[in-house]
Amino acid sequence: MAPQREWFDTDYYSVLGVSHDATDKDITRAYRKLAKQHHPDANPGNKDAEDKFKDVSAANDVLSDAKKRTEYDEVRRMVASGAYPGGAGGPGGFGGSGGSGGFQFDEGVDLGDLLGGLFGGRGGRGQQSRGRRNSRGAPQRGSDLESELTIDFREAIEGITTSVAFTAEAACSECKGSGARLGTQPQTCPQCNGRGEVAVDQGPFSFNQVCPNCNGRGALITDPCPRCHGGGTEVRRRDVKVKLPVGVKDGQRIKVSQRGAAGRNGGPAGDLYVVVHVRPDPTFGRRGTRDLNVHVPITFAEAALGANISVPTLEDPVTLKVRAGTQPGTTQKVKGRGIAGSNGHPGDLYVTFDLAVPHKLDRVQREAVEAVAAAFPDDPRAGMGVT
Repeated sequence: MAPQREWFDTDYYSVLGVSHDATDKDITRAYRKLAKQHHPDANPGNKDAEDKFKDVSAANDVLSDAKKRTEYDEVRRMVASGAYPGGAGGPGGFGGSGGSGGFQFDEGVDLGDLLGGLFGGRGGRGQQSRGRRNSRGAPQRGSDLESELTIDFREAIEGITTSVAFTAEAACSECKGSGARLGTQPQTCPQCNGRGEVAVDQGPFSFNQVCPNCNGRGALITDPCPRCHGGGTEVRRRDVKVKLPVGVKDGQRIKVSQRGAAGRNGGPAGDLYVVVHVRPDPTFGRRGTRDLNVHVPITFAEAALGANISVPTLEDPVTLKVRAGTQPGTTQKVKGRGIAGSNGHPGDLYVTFDLAVPHKLDRVQREAVEAVAAAFPDDPRAGMGVT
């Protein structure tokens, strides 16, 4: 990925309030806190909060992606060292002004060209560089977004298609993202013929520069949309369908491609990541990916003598044989009664037997238990060093 111009202007670590050596968890935690604090739903009509929400989303989009973060850190380091534009005096803004050690160049020069060598690009004497356009007016991918969804246990193991609601940037509902007033269309830029860039000859070098007439969009909006003022996006409530696979786990992140924040200036939308929370079930629990477990109480008589008991499953109950002398905590497997697999082979159900001890006995029951106790005089704790 070619470096973005915003990387020179903005310290994303400061935006999120984390250190430069922050872990992925630290970054995610900080982003969620700030996104919740400045979310448009919590600050209706507050333009400052909306701008802050966009800033933290942009910072998270870069710092939460390992590859982007590595490139961003390298750009900031080179700028701070003075080896690249803006590096005359530290990690501040972009565009050196002639200070010691830095470069000065015209606004609109392609950063992908200037820093192409930093990330494997090409450039040199007499060679024209054709890097990506990165001006603020050029097409930009939208930020990745994250939302949360809570579902029932049965929905998780069966898989469902549902929707998640959130507020975020989206294509303008009036102009459908074109930025032009309804009934009009953006006009092809006559200076770059729609390419968004123009060639600039600078002696031994030839660079592609962002078109100064259209700011890299390749088109001019002569009559902007009154709703989005030509930006093509607006912050509004959205409902996005998401398909949850069979057996989705609590805490699992599901990616919905290109349903994140809308791109700017005709760029593609980001991705949406849905974090799934599963409500616990009163009967069943999960054991790995496809297996289930259930605890079934049995009486002393059933454990001692053996019995056939009914055990619940996701469908109809099954009869399971309890062997004579079964100890509390013993687990038996019921094959094929777990979660259905995509390959047609369901998981298994693991049944754990718990000894059911009555809380209160009537006179007849007490006499019966005392008779049983008298019939088993041996101390089960013998040999353990206790008296």
